[in-house]
Amino acid sequence: MAEAAARLTARAAIALVAESFTEHRARPPEGPARPDGPLDWEGYGASRARAAERTGEDESVVYGEAEVAGVPCAVLAFEFGFLGGSLGRSTGDRICAAYGLARERRVPLVSLVATGGSRMQEGMVALTQLQRVARESVLLREAGVPHVTVLRDPATGGGWATVGAGADVLLALPGAQIGFAGSRVRPADADPAAYTAEGQLAAGQVDAVVPPGELRTVLGHWLTALARPAAGPVPPPDALGGDALPETGWDAVRRAREPGRPRAEAYLDAYFARRLPLTGDRCGGTDPGMLCGVGLRDGYGVAYVAQCGTATRPAGYRTAARVVRLADRLGLPVLTLVDTPGAANDAEAERTGAGAAIADVFAAVAGARVPVTTLVVGEGGSGGALALAAPDNTWATPNSYFSVIAPEPAAAILKRPQDQAPHTADQLRLRPQDLLDLGLVRGIVRRS
Repeated sequence: MAEAAARLTARAAIALVAESFTEHRARPPEGPARPDGPLDWEGYGASRARAAERTGEDESVVYGEAEVAGVPCAVLAFEFGFLGGSLGRSTGDRICAAYGLARERRVPLVSLVATGGSRMQEGMVALTQLQRVARESVLLREAGVPHVTVLRDPATGGGWATVGAGADVLLALPGAQIGFAGSRVRPADADPAAYTAEGQLAAGQVDAVVPPGELRTVLGHWLTALARPAAGPVPPPDALGGDALPETGWDAVRRAREPGRPRAEAYLDAYFARRLPLTGDRCGGTDPGMLCGVGLRDGYGVAYVAQCGTATRPAGYRTAARVVRLADRLGLPVLTLVDTPGAANDAEAERTGAGAAIADVFAAVAGARVPVTTLVVGEGGSGGALALAAPDNTWATPNSYFSVIAPEPAAAILKRPQDQAPHTADQLRLRPQDLLDLGLVRGIVRRS
């Protein structure tokens, strides 16, 4: 079922996700068309004719207006049966027209990608269509119009590296081949799993693998969330733990580290009617200790970034920065949940750019034009936690603390014995009520 859905024709793929579709046609190029294309490639015209007869299409892309789960959008679908869904000059015309339609109507763009790459029979003329598509992608982002792609089988070459990977949200059908290298040009010893939807999800290159039967619903949720931003700033979530404040700094630390206390996932589930995950840093990394995505709250979209109580890895910070910048571009308010003993500081974290990744999150939050709301739900350990905190809209729960550094390393730096960590915790003034007295948080949230 999954493979059959992944190999659907362009129009069948559109029918899978859309309730209605009105096709558009790009303006034909001026001047007479050359029978065998711009390179006079012998037999190219005949190949096109056979592809047209076989598929009923006159090019490898179909586009137009549609409704997906009641949300108006522009749709762009590749026809793999037409010369492998390859990109030529007239394909580029249609792709660019689809981007322009979304921008003009200010509706989300949905691309259904199934392509083998650029068309050899048009040579560099075909390859330069990627530059045109890249420019359209930039214009769409500048206009604040969302782009969600569905990766079918296969999604390779320049179509993957522009239309597919350039989207804001990447969904994939199970078992789809996804990768810059097509099956005939990969190294002989390449791991085939790396070129699958599931492998790309594990590597943080796509956001979700969605079964065909769920695709219209999931796509509808995404389009609703991205096209209907909530009014911000959003309120912080209610506290899920006890309301009593800690008596000492060490009490605050112990309560924040309590294994049984509510964590980020519980807060997100209580706050949102539905969560739509954004996965991975697009550099080959994921961090299961950082939950990112867009949630639906009262029918409106809110972006979220939430630490889960573990040391945050560089991939987690890069994913967080990606989500904050996406939210800023689309006008979505942001909710961040702080809960980490600090940034991961092992050798692997340093090799994969811990400092640069943390700096990127600081910059994304500082530069955000949309309102950011932060709730400290557990440990607030040093700069690795502060990177996610809104400078003027951070709140705390009674079971949390925030500190320049955790008490144990603070004691070590001060050359104190470890049994002085509780006293050091008091000196750091890290309790929620201390943070409020110091003007570092706006308030302490309670249970509703």
